[in-house]
Amino acid sequence: MRNAALVLGLIGGLFGLLVGFVGYGYTEAIEAYGEVEGLFEQVTNVQAVRLAGLLSPILAIAGAGMAKVRALWGGVLLLAGALGFYLGFGVTVFTIFPIAFIGIAALLALAAGKPDEPQAHF
Repeated sequence: MRNAALVLGLIGGLFGLLVGFVGYGYTEAIEAYGEVEGLFEQVTNVQAVRLAGLLSPILAIAGAGMAKVRALWGGVLLLAGALGFYLGFGVTVFTIFPIAFIGIAALLALAAGKPDEPQAHF
């Protein structure tokens, strides 16, 4: 379970990194160039989008890295990253996969009891 949490957390964090870059860049572009009525409008809470775009991928990638050795801490960080994406961006077509990947990785990391033990298959 810890390996799955590691892989899903990294994939979700990397997708989230892309979403964070685009979200932060979008808010900056609207501030710099202004809104286009009906096409490009500023988000309601700019600071929430920027903070979620910066911190959530970092939390997800750090949590995924910790999931193998410290599953509880990694799971909490992954859960915080998924919650940050949800609160900052909401559920959209671009955020549903990072939220799902990071959320499932958090559940797997939190559910991991003992460390994975190698088993002989022969």
